[in-house]
Amino acid sequence: MFKMITGIDKPDAGTVVVGETVKLMYVDQDRGASLNGEKTVYETLSNGAEEITLGSRQVNARAYCAWYNFKSGDQQKKVKDLSGGERNRLQLAQTLTSGGNVLMLDEPTNDLDVTTLRALEEAVTMWNGVTMCISHDRWFLNKIATHILAYEGDSKVTFFAGSYDEYEEHRKERMGGGEPAPIKYKPMPV
Repeated sequence: MFKMITGIDKPDAGTVVVGETVKLMYVDQDRGASLNGEKTVYETLSNGAEEITLGSRQVNARAYCAWYNFKSGDQQKKVKDLSGGERNRLQLAQTLTSGGNVLMLDEPTNDLDVTTLRALEEAVTMWNGVTMCISHDRWFLNKIATHILAYEGDSKVTFFAGSYDEYEEHRKERMGGGEPAPIKYKPMPV
């Protein structure tokens, strides 16, 4: 879905229209594959500047690195030497410096440590833009979600205003209290 919104993928039919005032920020599952492996964490986030612009405010670049748990020596690590979780944190931190108003997160909690997960939850809940998140992490969704767009199978999409737990309770009521039935797929033609 996000790749269609960003224009990376094209829909099979119809069109996707993004509003004129929308500035997208996209954190995908590639874990920063597009990051320059020869740069340090600090160079990647600061582009050599002492301060980073976040919306209308300036933040010290070293302090911004520390917000994402890149403290002291970790700021000098080469990107190519980072773990998957560290690359995920770096990609997220870099994306948030782009100044968009719609943040799209594709499975953002994969490979995150608890400290970074809490920082991400706080950043999303305090941010005044729109966040769209695809996740299987129901605890994370419960912390950040105010609306749920659920793909429930058989091409059925349900929009629900509320947290994940509220959506689950509503879904169970709609379905007679039972668990969802597994989707039956038709065999591929030979």
